[in-house]
Amino acid sequence: MTMDLLTGPFVRLRALEPADVELLYEWENDTSVWTVSNTLTPFSKFQVEEYIFSAQNDIYAAKQLRLMIVLHQEDNLPAGSIDLFDYDPVHLRAGVGILVREQFRNKGYAREALQILVKYAFTVLRMHQLYCNIMPGNTPSIRLFEQAGFTRCGTKRDWINEGGTWKEEWMYQLINHEN
Repeated sequence: MTMDLLTGPFVRLRALEPADVELLYEWENDTSVWTVSNTLTPFSKFQVEEYIFSAQNDIYAAKQLRLMIVLHQEDNLPAGSIDLFDYDPVHLRAGVGILVREQFRNKGYAREALQILVKYAFTVLRMHQLYCNIMPGNTPSIRLFEQAGFTRCGTKRDWINEGGTWKEEWMYQLINHEN
């Protein structure tokens, strides 16, 4: 695999580095995204450091892969992260999660990062499908994934308990018909 596969005109996807600890610590403890990330408790800095140092970037062993989205024209400034999670090697599928820092939203970086990840997942990892889960009110994420070719395939009713109110979640899929 060449580095070019993980590089687009504006962003590059790269493995986690020790220098990412502070940023990941901030993101993992941002309670505004806990609902969509299924997080209930804060992470310690030590836990984040251990995660980075133990992250093998081997999706087959860890069943997940987190890559940083960096702006290569801005001295590799981290703009966010993109994940493959819940990897299933039998059915060749994984979930996709993406987080973009607020100051870098609505600039096309998430779209480019998702395009790069999809190509990597389908060509290098030879996955058959990717999926994501989005709450109906998350219009930017819905637009992002639909523009990338994901189609809504289901509704999980009363799926998310947010402050005592049950909310639904939509599931989207992108199927690789070449695999």
